[in-house]
Amino acid sequence: QVRLVESGGGSVQAGESLKLSCVQSGYPYSRGCMAWFRQAPGKEREGVAAIYTGSGSTYYADSVKGRFAISQDNDKLTLYLQMDSLKPEDTAMYYCATARLCDMSTYSRPSYFSSWGQGTQVTVSA
Repeated sequence: QVRLVESGGGSVQAGESLKLSCVQSGYPYSRGCMAWFRQAPGKEREGVAAIYTGSGSTYYADSVKGRFAISQDNDKLTLYLQMDSLKPEDTAMYYCATARLCDMSTYSRPSYFSSWGQGTQVTVSA
């Protein structure tokens, strides 16, 4: 059973940075897709960024391109999300998730991902 545990959230001022981490265990495949989603109160869960370990391809939502960077450590057990130049609209609960495959058309679709962490809260004040 896949287990995902996020950490690194917090409260910051606009323009500051945070780095989220997601430690995964129990993933049965050597390759796969790991992604970050976020959900603000009253809004749908949205895809933020994803990385497919098979090709190293990364995908980003337009709203975070140039500000966020997704990465993994060498053993693919920890997923990161470096978030720079944070804005109040980035405030949300951030979740990591896994899927067998992903591409540009699927990385942002929550229904495509089978395993989820509990989330870590990010709050950005103006």
